This record gives sequence, structure tokens and C-alpha cells, in this order.
Amino acid sequence: MAEDTNLEGLTGTQKAAMFMLAAGEQHASMLFAKLELEEIRDITQAMSALGRVPAEQVEALLGDFLERFGGTADLVGGYHTVRRLLSRSLSPDKVEAILEEIQGPVGRTIWDKLGNVDENVLAAYLKNEYPQTIALVLSRIRPDHAARVLASLPEEVAIETVMRMLRMELVQKDVLNDVERTLRAEFMSNLARTQRRDNHEVMAEIFNLFDRSTEARFFELLEQRNKESADRIRALMFTFEDLAKLDGHGIQTLLRHIDTSKLGLALKGASAELRELFFSNMSERAAKILRDDMEAMGPVRLRDVEEAQMTLVTTAKELAARGEVFIADGKDDDVIY
Repeated sequence: MAEDTNLEGLTGTQKAAMFMLAAGEQHASMLFAKLELEEIRDITQAMSALGRVPAEQVEALLGDFLERFGGTADLVGGYHTVRRLLSRSLSPDKVEAILEEIQGPVGRTIWDKLGNVDENVLAAYLKNEYPQTIALVLSRIRPDHAARVLASLPEEVAIETVMRMLRMELVQKDVLNDVERTLRAEFMSNLARTQRRDNHEVMAEIFNLFDRSTEARFFELLEQRNKESADRIRALMFTFEDLAKLDGHGIQTLLRHIDTSKLGLALKGASAELRELFFSNMSERAAKILRDDMEAMGPVRLRDVEEAQMTLVTTAKELAARGEVFIADGKDDDVIY
């Protein structure tokens, strides 16, 4: 097939994924039936990430079959398309195994995905592997994440891993491929099955985004149908007043990421205790300026206050997800990072 500039930058796997989509479900299912499971996994991963492919690019890919496919429409690759295609040629358990990996931690490669796995979870898996395997894995992920994983390993395993990493030479491709296959088959697939999110956690995040009147209305309706679920969602929600769970360092970090005008507006609707927490973590001069600004605002709309408070909550959660702040849940020995 003649090379076309529209195909520059595409991998062979991405081209195969585009071809499968162009072939249609019936023909694609016949092709899948003749492939190895590893090949199917790679192609469907690429297919799921394709998104919309312009018809011109499809025509260039098909080359000798241009006349037959010249009038094709744009293709849309996605999760549901992958499910339908796989279901025509594979057993349900194999379909679920592949789809669970696609829906696992975000990342284009297995190493990207590992970089998004909690360090304690990854360390718990790796501690039972050979030190040279641990060394290989840690050498392929981000240094900051590798450092956290290494610190979470048992001391003897960790220092042996360090020694192996210091002596590590160029890894042969077949060895690397074997490690990748093992990680996909044993670790990532199990992780996807064990880390399915609780439905109440998902709903708590949705409820967090409601304005207060909508939130109250939904809670009232839900309590009439299922009070236990309503209580669980309420307990899982992170609200503006929960910012009081931040320590001094956390408040100061949050202050560096928040516009002062938003902060003043948010604190207009805050409790006296929460206001004081913010003021006490500012310089005396900055706190005085903020108090003066809030006083000069006069009456403000509730909607504007709630919007500003949601900005603070969202920012705090993003900082917590990056490990820059931590939010205690009220238990002595339990901290949510």
C-alpha cells in the first residue's frame, strides 16, 4: 500500500484497529476469531481510544480497496463498539477480561496505567515478585511514583530492589514483553475487578455538584424511597464545610491556588469557625484586606456564594488527588489522601 501523509504517526496496531472498524462487525468478528488473545487485546485497546477517524484517512489506509470503500462515512471507535465486536467471536468471560482492562487505570501503555495505580496497591503486588522484576517495573514508571512504591515495600525487598536497579543493564525486548503480559494478565485484570467503585461513591460525587436547593430536593426524594442509601451518600459527600478537616499546611496550599475574590465570596457563606481557620493561616495584613473586601461586598447572591464554595471544594479535591494536601476524615488513624 502506498504511504500517505495522512497516516504518518499511526502505529500498526492503530491501523489494524481502523481496518477492523471499516470492515464492519460481521467481517471484523471473523477476523478476531483468527487472532491470538494478546493481539485482540492490543487492537481493541487501540480501537477504544480511536475516537472519530476522518473518511479521508480511512480511504488512504485501505489503499487497493479505495474504490470499494471510497464513499465510506467517518468511523467512530469506542467502548460499546468494542463490546459488540468482541461479543460476536469470544466467550463472555474473555470479553469481560479485555473490557475490564480497557476500563482500568488511565494510560496508553501498561506503564502509564501502572503510574496511576495507588503506590500501596502496587507495592502489595510487587513485594511477592523477584527483585529483578520489581526493579524493571520501577525503572519504567515515573520516578516520583517509583519512589513512593519503593518506600511502601518491606525494607529488605526495597534495598535489594535498589541494588538490582543500580546494576540493571539494557533489558531484552522479549523479557520486557513477558513482564508486560504478566502484568496485564495477573495484575491489571484483577485490579479492574477488585476496584470497581461503589455506586454510592459515584452518586456522592454527582450530588457534590448540585446547588444546595437541588441537593436538598434530591435528598428529600431519595429518603422517601431509600433512607439508608441517602444516609450513605450524605456521609460520602465532601462539602465546603469539610474544608475544616484540612490542616494548616493544607489551608495554606489551597490559598495559593485560589483567587482572592472567589475566597472572599465563598467565606461570606461560611461558618465562623471555618472563616477563622482561613484567616488564621494568612498573614495579618492579608487577613485584614480579605475581611475589608468581604465587608465591602455587601449583600451577595446565594448562587454566587455556592459557586465560589464549589470552586474551593473542587480545587481541594484536585490537590488531595495529587497528594499536595490531605483531608482527615475525623478518625485518629485514618487519613484520606
